[in-house]
Amino acid sequence: MAEKIRLGFVVSEFNRDITSQMEMLGKEHAEFLEASVNRTVYVPGVYDMPLAVKTLAKDKSIDAVVTIGCVIEGATGHDEIVVQHAARKIIDLSLEFEKPISLGISGPGMSRMEAHERVDYAKRAVESVVKMVKRLR
Repeated sequence: MAEKIRLGFVVSEFNRDITSQMEMLGKEHAEFLEASVNRTVYVPGVYDMPLAVKTLAKDKSIDAVVTIGCVIEGATGHDEIVVQHAARKIIDLSLEFEKPISLGISGPGMSRMEAHERVDYAKRAVESVVKMVKRLR
């Protein structure tokens, strides 16, 4: 029997009404895929994720990291900047630590209603890292 895949979650507290649903769905899907969520780190917002992702990526007891966040469009282009830079850094960390790190961040450019419709991004993010761990083992 294959060793259980051990995940770390980095969850944004900003828009917590949405990210809490995403987190719950992500954890349920991990269980369905027979993976375990060994550690969860909560960060203030998506922009704050890279440091927490790096901490989990360095942890030898974590096989992959799932990011969970939601960036809703505001009056300025701030949402685009936040997601673009967070995504770029998350990709860099995946390569640096040679571990799958998924982008379970919905946005930019979406309304609060669209964000509620996209809570399943968390399931996709979990599925992505589980597949990658299996394929790279």
